[in-house]
Amino acid sequence: MRRENQSRVSQFLLLGLPILPEQQGMFFTLFLGMYLTTVLGNLLIMLLIRLDSRLHTPMYFFLSHLALTDISFSSVTAPKMLMNMQTQNQSISYAGCISQVYFFLMLGCLDSFLLTSMAYDRYVAICHPLHYITIMSQRLCLLLVIVSWVLSSANALLHTLLLARIMRRENQSSVSQFLLLGLPILPEQQGVFFALFLGMYLTTVLGNLLIMLLIRLDSRLHTPMYFFLSHLALTDVSFLSVTVPRMLISMQSQDQSIPHAGCITQMYFFIFFTDLDNFLLTSMAYDRYVAICHPLQYTTIMRQGLCTLLVAVSCILSCTNAFSHTLLLAQLSFCADNTIPHFFCDLAALLKLSCSDTSLNELVIFTVGVAVITLPLICILISYGRIGATILKVPSTNGICKALSTCGSHLSVISLHYCTIIGLYFFFFASSSTSSNKNIIASVMYTVVTPLLNPFIYSLRNRDMKGALERLFNTATVSSQ
Repeated sequence: MRRENQSRVSQFLLLGLPILPEQQGMFFTLFLGMYLTTVLGNLLIMLLIRLDSRLHTPMYFFLSHLALTDISFSSVTAPKMLMNMQTQNQSISYAGCISQVYFFLMLGCLDSFLLTSMAYDRYVAICHPLHYITIMSQRLCLLLVIVSWVLSSANALLHTLLLARIMRRENQSSVSQFLLLGLPILPEQQGVFFALFLGMYLTTVLGNLLIMLLIRLDSRLHTPMYFFLSHLALTDVSFLSVTVPRMLISMQSQDQSIPHAGCITQMYFFIFFTDLDNFLLTSMAYDRYVAICHPLQYTTIMRQGLCTLLVAVSCILSCTNAFSHTLLLAQLSFCADNTIPHFFCDLAALLKLSCSDTSLNELVIFTVGVAVITLPLICILISYGRIGATILKVPSTNGICKALSTCGSHLSVISLHYCTIIGLYFFFFASSSTSSNKNIIASVMYTVVTPLLNPFIYSLRNRDMKGALERLFNTATVSSQ
């Protein structure tokens, strides 16, 4: 190992339980008995499930894994605590402490996921008893356990890596905060722009909340397309709230500082909601493809389970990509310059401020980042290419108009979304300066204007949404009279 990557602290001291010295023997006996009972009891459960063929069912399959997890979980902390109580040696090595944290987090999360799987098993057994054997197949049970292990390991690894970085004092940045210069506007224009962006922010939030309310209240909008639209509206509200409120506060208070941790967090959520937008738009394109190209099988294909799975996968992929950029950025050092010529913590601006080698970060942006943009766009283009081929086969003009009306709003949003995001990537790789007014203008278009226009596009160009809005107003009017 390189010496500069090693921590100055080689070990830690675990003070143990707050008990008196004369009580050590009694508590040692108590906890030793509890630990042995836990281990032997769970081993007995695993042995019985293994030997008795009548217990070879999904519920007991999960229970056996839960028993193993409980043994491992208690073994992470209890033996070390008992050893310290007997030897009075409270030290634990640096590597041992990090390892204990990792396994404690991993097994704790695994417990939660296994209990969730068992709850789903009980739900299927009671609510769908006739389909229990079909649904709770051995393959599904194994998949649930594997996914539980993977998610638990990833979560524990994330926390462990971040903790290890904090504990390496040599690798910490000397910059504790950044300065966001904001928009390139004159001081006398601050009030006008503050009122403008505040109005745009409130309009966007209220417009998207209205879309979510209409979809929630109107049963005729309980379809896959509007299921994705409701999540897109929520994503737009969250995406806008990552940057605009902080910018408005800075414009009013003239306080341009943002903590190092706050800047990293803002960048993470910016990337996360950007990617989530891409994947949700791709899911909506697939929904339109099935609706137009396979209308007779639409209900069968676009079932509730698939829609939920697409949203869940979108969140996981977005989270993974955002974490990859964030973890790589957290390894960089920021020495003297802490001024960001932007209105939010932009990844490109942060990389240009770093005094470390950013070649790996730029490579990840160019490969993973571009893939997150181009692959969904390719899927969207393929979907609409198939839709176009199907529409051309329709002999009636009414059929063509009906098909176009269901896709018009989505196509408008996609065009606006991808034109601005491609512009951002173009400015990132084309600009050699720290930042440029064009880059900031493109960012404003993407972060503020696009979420603002989405509610209007879906409400003004969508007959179902306009009908739902009219019914909501009529209901409100009748109830008030």
